[in-house]
Amino acid sequence: MVKKTGRPGYLQIADELREQIRSGSIAPGEPLPSTAQLAETFGASLSVVKMSVGLLRNEGLVVGQQGKGVFVREDAPPADDVRAELTALRAAVADLTSRLERLERGASPRSAKS
Repeated sequence: MVKKTGRPGYLQIADELREQIRSGSIAPGEPLPSTAQLAETFGASLSVVKMSVGLLRNEGLVVGQQGKGVFVREDAPPADDVRAELTALRAAVADLTSRLERLERGASPRSAKS
């Protein structure tokens, strides 16, 4: 069920489906429930569900087959790979943030007058 948390419903649904895929509740090669079934399950409109599935498609977790449905990719990255990648991305962002702060301090008007 989509909750009124301020977080868009399509992101909440995508998070839930992503977790089901990562945990193996929906295994590689298996179809996602239909758009209508997902809309009923989450209490959301069809367009919100379609946005959620589109997000998972863009992430490479699912693929659509015309007239057949949307399926979990056989070669979807395992959860451990995703966690490691996320950790690496967080470290890179922290490093870039630190470097940017140093650059901004060096370019501040006060340091130019010194």
